Order: sequence, then C-alpha cells, then structure tokens
Amino acid sequence: MILSKFLILNRLFIIGVLAILPLGLSAQSLGDISAIKVDDLSDQQIQVLMNRAAEAGLSEEELLQMAQLRGVPDSEIDKLKDRLAGMVIGLDGGQKSSSASSKRSPRRQIGFNEIARGIIPEEAETATAVSGEEPIFGLDLFYNKDRRLTFEPNLNMATPRNYILGPGDELYIDVYGQSEQFYEASVTPEGQVILDNIGPINVSGLSLDEATAVIKNRLSAFYTGMRGSQPNTFLQVNLGNVRTIKVNLIGEVRLPGTFTLSAFSTVFNALYAAGGPNRNGTLRKIKLIRRNKEIAEIDIYDFLINGNPSLNVTLQDQDVIMVQPYLERVTVSGAVKRPRIFEIMPGESFADILTYAGGFTDNAYRERVGVTRMTDTEKAVSDIYDEQFSIFLAKGGDRYQVGEVLDRYTNRIQIKGSVYRPGNYAFQEGLTLLGLIRKADGVSGEAYKKRINILRTNEDLSTKMLQIDLEAIEDGRSPDVLLQKEDVVQVPSVYQLSEEYYVKVSGEVLFPGTYPFSREMTAEDLILMAGGLKEAASVDDVEIARRSTDPDGKEYSSIIPVPIGQDLGLSENPVSLVPFDHLTVRRKTNFSLERMASIEGQVKAPGTFAIRDAEERISDLIERAGGLTAFAYPEGATLIRRTEFYQTASENIRKERNLLNLLERLNRENAEPTESQKQMIDRINAYLFGERDSSQYDREESVINARRTLLNEISASKDEVIPIKIKETEAIAINLEEIIRNPGSKFDLILEEGDILSVPRQLQTVRLRGDVIYPTTVRHEPYRLLPYYINRAGGFDSRAKRKRTYVVYANGEVARTKNFLFFNVYPHVEPGSEIIVPTKGPRIPIRPGDLVGLTTGLATIALVITQILNNR
Repeated sequence: MILSKFLILNRLFIIGVLAILPLGLSAQSLGDISAIKVDDLSDQQIQVLMNRAAEAGLSEEELLQMAQLRGVPDSEIDKLKDRLAGMVIGLDGGQKSSSASSKRSPRRQIGFNEIARGIIPEEAETATAVSGEEPIFGLDLFYNKDRRLTFEPNLNMATPRNYILGPGDELYIDVYGQSEQFYEASVTPEGQVILDNIGPINVSGLSLDEATAVIKNRLSAFYTGMRGSQPNTFLQVNLGNVRTIKVNLIGEVRLPGTFTLSAFSTVFNALYAAGGPNRNGTLRKIKLIRRNKEIAEIDIYDFLINGNPSLNVTLQDQDVIMVQPYLERVTVSGAVKRPRIFEIMPGESFADILTYAGGFTDNAYRERVGVTRMTDTEKAVSDIYDEQFSIFLAKGGDRYQVGEVLDRYTNRIQIKGSVYRPGNYAFQEGLTLLGLIRKADGVSGEAYKKRINILRTNEDLSTKMLQIDLEAIEDGRSPDVLLQKEDVVQVPSVYQLSEEYYVKVSGEVLFPGTYPFSREMTAEDLILMAGGLKEAASVDDVEIARRSTDPDGKEYSSIIPVPIGQDLGLSENPVSLVPFDHLTVRRKTNFSLERMASIEGQVKAPGTFAIRDAEERISDLIERAGGLTAFAYPEGATLIRRTEFYQTASENIRKERNLLNLLERLNRENAEPTESQKQMIDRINAYLFGERDSSQYDREESVINARRTLLNEISASKDEVIPIKIKETEAIAINLEEIIRNPGSKFDLILEEGDILSVPRQLQTVRLRGDVIYPTTVRHEPYRLLPYYINRAGGFDSRAKRKRTYVVYANGEVARTKNFLFFNVYPHVEPGSEIIVPTKGPRIPIRPGDLVGLTTGLATIALVITQILNNR
C-alpha cells in the first residue's frame, strides 16, 4: 500500500509542486526537480502540496521519502520537513475512531516511466533495443512505455489466515453475542496490541489464526461467555490497514535501493517498483534473501512461458532481492514468432530455446537451423537438423538463424492469355500442351492458334522460347508437345496483333464521341449509337472523313458524302464504315434558337418578348409593350446589354433545363403514368442522367475562358498592374425621346439576345459623391447649375480636383467639366444625375533629406549662372 502511496505521490510531487512553483521555477523540466529550492516556496504553496498528499492518504514520512527518491537533496528534504512541521493540517490524518470501517482502499500503481523520468537517463528508455540488436526477451515486463501489467496486490481480498502479523498492522477485534465490544489497535514496534482496560497482548510473528487464539484466551478472562462448550459470546479478529515493509533491491536493477511496500507485496511488485532488471541483469536466477538465507530463486521465464504464479513469493520486512548479472544469452532470428535475445540456463537445448521463441512461423524451413557459435579462438558455423533439436545443448553467444522455405515451386506450370481458366496448374510427367489446355477449359474465341508461345526454363535458369502451331496439333498435322516443369504457355489474342478499332461521330447528334467499330457498320448505325439526330441536324450535309493512303502524303483524308434519311431508315446502297472513320453531321443553314429581349419599368405591358427578326429595334419593343406610361422618365432610360464574357447557356444546357422541367411535371401530375408516359420518362432520364461525352461542353466554355485569359494577360502586361473586373453586362446610354420621335433612326438600336430596356419613373433627386465635404442626395432644382449642388453638399473638399468634376446622367451618359480661358464650364444637371468630384490623392510630405538635396541643387545652379554672368 505504501508503494502505491509513493507512486501516487510521485505524480503529486511533480505535477503539484511544479504547478505551484514560482514563475522562475515553473518552466523546469522533470530532470530539474533536484534543483528545487524549498526556501522559494511560500507557505500557501506548501499548504496546497500538503493537502493534496493528505487526500492521497500519504504520511509526512512517505511524502519526504518520495521527494528523496525523485532526487531532491537531503538538505532540501530537511528544510521541507521543518516547513511541514509548522503546517496546520498533518499528513497522517489522525487516529481512526473505533467505529471506523475496516475497508481497505486499493491504490493504483503508476507506470515506472513516470516514476523514473529525470532519474534514469533518457537512453535507458530504449534499453530493450540497442544498436540494431534483437530486444531481450522479458526485459520489458517491468519497464515499458505502454505496459499495462502492474502486479499490484489485491487489497480488497480477504486477509489470508496464515498472514504473519508485525509492527504497523492494524487489527479490528469484534466481540459479539451476549456481550458486545469493538477494539481497534495497531501492532506496536514491540509486537504488542494494547486494548482498552485489557492491556498489552503479544501478537508479533503470529499468524492471524494464532493471534486470534491468543487474544481470545486473554479476553475470556473478562468475557466469561467465551468459555465452555456452549459459549454465548464470540470473537472475530480482522486485519484493518496493512502494514508497510521495507525491501532492499540490489544488483542489476534499473533503480536499486530500499523500497517501502505493502505487506501483501510479492517479488514481482518489488521488481516493478525498481523498473525490473537492467540489460545486464538476469531473469532466470533472481534470489530472495531473508535473514541472511536464500529462501527462493525466481525464474521469470517460468512465469512468461508457463504462466506459473507460484514463483511470485510474498515478501517480508527487510527482505533482500538480488539480481545478479545474466548467465548466458543466445540470439534467435529469422522465421520464429518471437525473434529475441534469450537467457539460457545450463543444460537447456535448442528445443527449449525454440519454445521461448514461440515456435516456427508458417513459412519457416523446419528441417535445418543454422547456428553461429563462439569457440575459444574464433567463430564456427554448424547445422542443427530437426531430429537434433532436443539434444543440441545451447551455449552462450550462439546465434540461431531460422530460414524460410524457398520462393519457388516444385511442380508448377502456368498458362496465360486467351483461355477460359488461366493460372497455375500442377505439373505431372507426360503432361502435353493439349492436356494443359483441357485443364484450362479450352481456348476462348479470340485465341490466335497459329502461334502459341512456350517460355521454358533451362537447368542453368536461362530461358528459351518455343513457337507452336496449335491448329496443326489439333488437325493432327503436328505432334503434341510435352511440357516441362516451370513452362509458361502464352495463348495470344487476335486483338493483340492489331490496333484497337474505333469510329468517331461529331456534330448535331445527341451524344457525340468515340464508339467501337464493327464490321459492316453504316453511318446510320453510328448515328443511332450516338442517340440520333438533333433538331438542328442537316441530313443533306453528312460526310465521312477517312484516313488517306496517299503515298505522296499530300492528302490527309478522303471526304465521302453520305446520303441519309431523316428517319434513319434502311437505304438501298448504304455506305459502310471502316476503322477510324470520322462521321460529321452538320447544322442546318441559318438554324438558330429563339432570341429574347426584356423591357421593364414604366411601360404598359413589361415582360420578355421574342425577337421577331434581325432588324427589330428598341422602338418596336416599346410598341409591343404598349408604349410608355404617364409616369415614365424617358431621359433616364437605359439599355442593358450582355458583353462577350456573358456565359450564355448553350443549346444543350437549354434543352436539359426544358427536359428537366418536363420530367418534373410528368412526375408531379401523373401518379400513375400511362405506358407512353413511362417510355418518355425513361428516355428523358437516360438523356439527363446517362453517361455522355463531356468534351462538347468543354468546347462550349473554351471561348469564354480564352477571352478571360487574354484580358488578364493584357492587364498583367501593363507597367502598373490594375486588376480588371470582368463584367458580363453593361449599360448603354440611349436617347429614348429621340427613338420615339424618329423610329428607325441611328438612335434606334437593333435588339440583341438578352437585351433589357429599363424605363424608370420620373426622377427628382441629384446624388453627390467623391471629394465633397458631405456626400449626400439632394432635390433637383430646375435651372440650377452644378456649383449650387456642390454647395448643398458643403462645397469642395481641400483635395478635390474641381476641373475634373463630371456628371453621370440617369441614362448612363457622362458629361465632364470644360475649361474656357481661366474659367470652369460645368455641365448642366438633370433629374437622376450623379455628380462625381475626383480627389487629388494623398499629399506626400517632403522629407528633410529631399529638402536639403533640392536646396543644394538650386544653390549650385545659382552659383553656376552667377559665374557665367561674371565671365561675360
């Protein structure tokens, strides 16, 4: 239990103390704990540490011992002891009352990595594998980063009746029956328990049963009901808190010293506390010495291999555990389950070592094991055969190498290519080519039988190739071929002898792309495979581009016109395709989709209208919309037109949108569609969600992407790079009053796809922006000039460019300020206008150095001019 307290205190002392250290010490690493100065700790910090230790059930002595184990100097330990003595709350927690429970709280043992960090050098943590050697078997049992085996004694079990009592044990003595009394007493250093009104009773060195008999004999003098053959008063003696014992670990252990442990602790508990044997320590002959006599010899291998727990001897006070240097070690590597370094006992054979190594792996070569042995003068190599494993005695320094089976086959033969079951087959004497093909269920339809290749391996591992005519063997014109072990039969395919054939179709078909070629395929067949003709397809302009065979190389391809019907029916003289033909279906002349223009704002019937012809103008659109309303402001009318960067939906995209809308309507309005509606839904689904060639859609966006790239390159090539925002639409200033007065004039623009004519209501305000005192929007006043509106915004700002002031009218036109002699002639202001006053930009102050340079330069010029004048 005390060991458990120490382990808990280890974390408390590191985490708790470091957490309450002053700022100057809180950054110290775990290895710097020995540099802690108790004088630097405040009373509050000592009190916090003390309270945490009390919560863990640790005494003052245990706290000080753990601090000492952590490397704190003795001088600082003494100071810490004096400081603890002056605190208000003690660490032992005081005496328990007689009514206290006899429950023993188990302690959790913390990993040794946390205990020894800062004490054991860092290189010791990797002691299980040094300089590429195999790890030592069993060494990580007590010392491992990820260990979960703690050997912690079970403090909740019933106390064994043969448990030997000693100083520090706490006894609970319960008298019940006719008389009732409860005693709680600890065994004194003299080996006695002192009971109230009873006196001292010697119990040290007695087992729990023996002590019970002694105590009962004493108490029977006071409780006469315990005597006789029919007692009415009974006695029960139980063990309360278990005493602590001190155990000395010496020799080849990671942390030798004296450890305070629970009286239930065993040899493995003590080894765990000390981190186990180090790399030089033995695991086979660990000695337990008690009262100058060796009472046990522990072989940890017996526990690891056989799981024998009887070797784990219970410790007593002042026991000594001695770990001597290892006896002899051997190394086992190769195809075993546990390749390790093993310690051996005299008389052990290779069979024993193989047991320690877990036996052979599945791919191990079991008939022979190689061993390298150290002689008196040099190394020697020997072979151990399987019948010698149990009689071959191991020797220190042996290195056993277990090989693997060869990566080769004793009776393999392979067949590949155009057979129904290619793969590996068992070779038998007399096996022929036809017999192997029958095992592979015969050749497939595309097999090329005129040339079967057999790759044969010679005795010297060189190879040669045999060429066989399978058709001649099947017809009886040639004898069958005998096969040999490791032959590889390759049955080629006719398609391996030529390029893969295909044909292409492009243009006005639903799914243009590349399709597989078949003999006697016609143009109509390819069009049907491509989903049929589009609405825009011209059946009179279909042609085939066929690869040319011109020997002079002047003709790239032959163009073959193909007459097809609109219904793609059978023709009398169809044109057959050949491999690599490219069929092109062109668009009808002057075929185009409907074009739309919109009008919004103050017209009698705003909306979207289809453009009737290529000559339809703005005036026609206004007429179709019923004309302007009484509230229209024609001076502010604007035409919004798409730029070349507008991403117009292609014909395919428009068609997809229309079909998707149709599909949604069919599904929504027809809970139980008819047979024809089902067929239509299937066709639409196949078109919308089937696999298609995406190259056409990529080409449709290539023009827009090219324009964007070109514009960005032009911008980047300028001396001063100005980011350009690509606009998909722009406003065009129009004179709607003149258009209405003179339809068809130069002011009356021809409509284009996507045009939007916007006619606003009567405007009554003027907006001021830019370098004015207070940018705002004011009411328009007839016959007022621009300076009037500038004054309404507080006037020009100090950095305003007055000569650059301009006006943007409601229809998008711009008028700038003009200069006449020394006067500024400002443009007139209309309702809905926006007045923009540019700024001169920030003023750059002249630095003192620049000012000195300028002054010096001017002075130099003045001196030169003066000198020239004097010379004249």
